[in-house]
Amino acid sequence: MTYLLGIDGGGTACRASLVGPDGDVLGMGQAGPANVATTVSGAIASVLAAARTALDAAGLDLDCGDLKTGLGLAGANAAGVETALANALPFRRMRITTDATTAAMGALGRDDGIVAAIGTGSVFVAQRGGHLRQVGGWGLALGDEGSGARMGRTLLACVVKMADGRLPATPLLAAVLQDMGSTAEIVSFATRATPADFAALAPRVLQAEDPAAEDIRRAFAQEVAEIIAFLQPDPPLPVVFLGGLGAFYQQRLDGRWQVHPARGSALDGALVLAAEVA
Repeated sequence: MTYLLGIDGGGTACRASLVGPDGDVLGMGQAGPANVATTVSGAIASVLAAARTALDAAGLDLDCGDLKTGLGLAGANAAGVETALANALPFRRMRITTDATTAAMGALGRDDGIVAAIGTGSVFVAQRGGHLRQVGGWGLALGDEGSGARMGRTLLACVVKMADGRLPATPLLAAVLQDMGSTAEIVSFATRATPADFAALAPRVLQAEDPAAEDIRRAFAQEVAEIIAFLQPDPPLPVVFLGGLGAFYQQRLDGRWQVHPARGSALDGALVLAAEVA
């Protein structure tokens, strides 16, 4: 009797789903961020917390020999991370990959298409004939184009430019400066902020009727469009938008490509990955 455990870990949260031999979902779990590029130990703690919650529902242990586990984790493409995770996690039978791979597996199934997964971070994946090609997924320091973390960080960059006199003052920028207290407080925040901390500021950009917010929205939508266009063959593939900002970009880029709904979630993709474990 074999059970499948799928784990989807991103910059905002970690989710787990346990499926029984008959395909029924036996337990679900959720915990904090599981971006291993931010903190390996924190990601491991979130994975274990979410997994325990899901497994408890079926009376199973983390090291159960009847359990096959698939993990799609943000930041798992960093050198040495997969080995570190495999050594630290107690699952006897598991496979680890990036959340980009499991997002594509869940969203597209076997269909050709492009996945634009944009939340706290971002990654773009094209699938053609069963072959995956990934663009992005390099984390906030090197990429995360269009992401909530980049959006929040850009907002703060605009605020300090306003303080320098390099950008005109707008209601949004002035309000953020007032809320943060001072430019010194912004610098202090930025030095310690995680991607999730920056992403918490993204709703202010998305919701504000403000010229600075619209400039950011326009620039970010253009960047996302350029990445999708880069991945597009001729004839173009349909696009699936995922993540907390997926709906925003789908609406903003409406009409450029055929858009398909996701067949499933990244958590569904993690379960597919689990099923492939030997």
